[in-house]
Amino acid sequence: MVGIKDVARRAGVSIGTVSNVVNRPEVVSHATRAKVLAVIDELGYVRDESARQLRAGRSRVLGLLVLDLGNPFFVDVARGAEEAARKAGLHVVTCTSSQQVDTEASYLSMFAEQRVRGVLLSPVTTDAGALCAFRRGRIPFVLVDRSAPADDVSSVSVDDVVGGTLAGRHLLETGHRRIAFVNGPEVLAQCRDRRAGLTAALTGSGAELSTMEVPALDVASGREAGTRLLARAPRPTAVFCANDLLALGVLQAMVGAGVPVPGEVAIIGYDDIEFAGAAAVPLTSVRQPARLIGRTAAELLIAETGDGEQPEHRAVVYEPSLVIRESTRR
Repeated sequence: MVGIKDVARRAGVSIGTVSNVVNRPEVVSHATRAKVLAVIDELGYVRDESARQLRAGRSRVLGLLVLDLGNPFFVDVARGAEEAARKAGLHVVTCTSSQQVDTEASYLSMFAEQRVRGVLLSPVTTDAGALCAFRRGRIPFVLVDRSAPADDVSSVSVDDVVGGTLAGRHLLETGHRRIAFVNGPEVLAQCRDRRAGLTAALTGSGAELSTMEVPALDVASGREAGTRLLARAPRPTAVFCANDLLALGVLQAMVGAGVPVPGEVAIIGYDDIEFAGAAAVPLTSVRQPARLIGRTAAELLIAETGDGEQPEHRAVVYEPSLVIRESTRR
């Protein structure tokens, strides 16, 4: 790799002059700056940011580790985090655990080795040994889309119990009494909370609730769930899914089988991603403020890693809302 010494030698200036051109160009004469910049362009020199940060003792990189970048919800979370980071002159490196504890552990280890400034983390589970080990490394982190299990960690989340309750009440209000819940892996707290909210809403209503757990929160798993629901007798008249991707998969299965939505089966998703409203049958969904979640989490992390007095840890919880569209209208 081309180093600062190579640039200095080719330009016929000192290493300090090259350093000033790169870091403090205003202190270098126009002619010298132009000569050094021409050599930098010729040789393809790139500043060693990691070395500079090591000398400064502070990284300008935040890590963001989410459950699934195939889910547009987490893409919007990342956008919100990047907005806050850019305002603070920082950068975000985004990774996905694919809902796998081992993959999550690998990325947490990588973040620790790279000495990132802090980490925004949507964990598979807060009970995993990898997270406990990461905490011992004293790298600041904020939980995203997950409430903190203790008051020594900041978090930004949505009240998923309320979200499940909103979906359940809406289905009852539209006359449904045979309801299926298509859930993701129970290891995910979000899935457990959404089911708990739905169950609470239906308690005492006389409605029949059946739950189907699928291995992943994606469209393919939703299609598989929809096929299984089609084979049931009697078939449920409404399906609530733990996220929009599952709901879109169920919708595909129903439409492909010629089952009218919402005529014979109503469908509700969760997250309110952009594709929910753009589906062949626009999807009713429980909305989460994804960008706001990412932006707020990044702002908390930046505050905790700043040079001022250490702020208190905060648990920010946003309220979800129900967006009603054609998939549940009667």
